[in-house]
Amino acid sequence: MQLIQRNPQLSAYLAADDVVDHRHPLVRETAARLAAGTRDAYAYAEAAYTFVRDEIAHSQDSGDLAVTWRASDVLARGTGICCAKSHALAALLRVEGIPAAFCYQRLADDDGSRPFVHGLLALRLPGSDLWARVDARGNKPGVDARFSLDEERLAWQARPEFSEVDYPVLYDVPHEAVLRALKTAPDRPSLWPIHPTEL
Repeated sequence: MQLIQRNPQLSAYLAADDVVDHRHPLVRETAARLAAGTRDAYAYAEAAYTFVRDEIAHSQDSGDLAVTWRASDVLARGTGICCAKSHALAALLRVEGIPAAFCYQRLADDDGSRPFVHGLLALRLPGSDLWARVDARGNKPGVDARFSLDEERLAWQARPEFSEVDYPVLYDVPHEAVLRALKTAPDRPSLWPIHPTEL
């Protein structure tokens, strides 16, 4: 699949804002702690990915009812759905000068029902002209996502026979429909009915 930068300026994928608040002290402290044990950008990116995948709980898996959307809040509470975890990973990458983009899949149940938008992240190591998608959703039985820049190791592969889709666009900011749902929902049960089913 050919990934498409929505914003042609690579600097946009390093920016801080209300969602990817990588100037926040907690984001900076977390990044510094992760960077201390790494030797280069690749090793740091893998450490940041593994931290978000394994140490930040997916709220659906853990049963946490909180809905987080700001990167620093995801780190502080230690929970979030896939899209929120992508916000946290983007902040940890961008603060260390690694461009990070938001990307999405449309997934569904095994019979094609109950479609939903799943949030991923793409990163581009300094000196490279290639983007690589990674999925920090969090592993569980049947899900084994890995950090891999050569061959995608995502939580799920899109199945066209169930109308599942890999969206090719790389967003410099989270998709407005996803962010609106996260900001609006007072708790996770309230989120699912308003979370987008497609983009």
